Amino acid sequence: MEEKRKDLAGERQKKLLRKLVEDLSSEEPELYYQPTSYIAQLLHERIKTGGRLSKEDRELLTTLSERDIEVLLSLR
Repeated sequence: MEEKRKDLAGERQKKLLRKLVEDLSSEEPELYYQPTSYIAQLLHERIKTGGRLSKEDRELLTTLSERDIEVLLSLR
C-alpha cells in the first residue's frame, strides 16, 4: 500500500512538473533549446516561490531537489 502511494505521488509530481514546464515555455519561447539542468533550476525557483501552485501541490514538490526535478523531466 505504501509503495502504491509513493508511485501515485511520483506520477503527480511528474504531471505537475510538466504543467510548470508548459507555463514556463509560454513565458520563455527559447526554453525548448535550454539544457534540462537549466529548466530544473527555473522550476525549482518557481516551486520555492509558490508560482501559481496550490498549497497541496507546492508541498508535494518542495521535497524535490534540482537534481530530482532534472531526473523526473528526463523520464518522459
